Amino acid sequence: MERRAAALDPDSDTQVCELCGKMENLLKCGRCQISFYCSKEHQKQHWKKHKPACREAEKSKIVPQNPSARTALITRKQNSESAPKSKPHRHKLAIDYVIPCMNKHGICVLDNFLGEDTGLSILEDVKALHQTGKFTDGQLVSQKSDSSKDIRGDQITWIEGREAGCEKIHILMSQMDDLIRNCNGRLLGNYIINGRTKAMVACYPGKGTGYVRHVDNPNGDGRCVTCIYYLNKNWNAKEDGGMLRIFPEGKAQFADIEPKFDRLLLFWSDRRNPHEVQPAHSTRYAITVWYFDAVERARAKEKYLTGPGEKGVKVELNEPSDPS
Repeated sequence: MERRAAALDPDSDTQVCELCGKMENLLKCGRCQISFYCSKEHQKQHWKKHKPACREAEKSKIVPQNPSARTALITRKQNSESAPKSKPHRHKLAIDYVIPCMNKHGICVLDNFLGEDTGLSILEDVKALHQTGKFTDGQLVSQKSDSSKDIRGDQITWIEGREAGCEKIHILMSQMDDLIRNCNGRLLGNYIINGRTKAMVACYPGKGTGYVRHVDNPNGDGRCVTCIYYLNKNWNAKEDGGMLRIFPEGKAQFADIEPKFDRLLLFWSDRRNPHEVQPAHSTRYAITVWYFDAVERARAKEKYLTGPGEKGVKVELNEPSDPS
């Protein structure tokens, strides 16, 4: 019997049975506090496959053992008044949540990433930048001379962060870097991250514009983590559309991510995460940065596997930052 795909709702504590994908009346694995099952029988049937990860999680204690402290499947909501700006908080967020979430699901969502005031100031920078007319139609690497609007309908510009009027965008990029820095050192998917792209500031101007299903890095260009920050205040997915739908490889579920204001999304950039931007009916803003794995990036440079805006920026990300 074919299993029906189920959406993972990032606004709830939705879990799925590891064996069958059922989403109701679930039991949590008491040992690792990570996996869920619809019955003890399914837990027993899945134990052989789950045992190594379960014992490793218990041994390393990377996931909180207090059930009330456990985060949602792929979403962590933070108090906007205490956004993770300090080094100790960022380090704890990376170790306790981002690393285990990415290594298990390949997708991680952080709400209230910078807080209301900072998020609004970034939005002001982006809107002002958009009004300058510097945005151009998003292009495909294989079709640089075509508008390709039937494939992607966004308008983009690349920002290093030092440009006039982009000071708040630079703050966001620094906070992204700090989060990744605290995940680095073969903790995040066994990658050694040593740099990133410039920031791609994107606008879908509504009118049903979107981006068909695709993979960010299908051919090994060095990008390992896609990091997207959303800027859409009071977004209503039912009316405004613009959902990012991810189809994790080898899983029957898909993940629908609403482009909500002050939300940060991370996911693997390679073929494990095909995704699409569903038609947006209102103006939709986002800022995307891709982080490079040192080994794959060096190999890609030898083969010239680079695309628009991927010249890269040197960022010191070789060691986790000192949490003290």
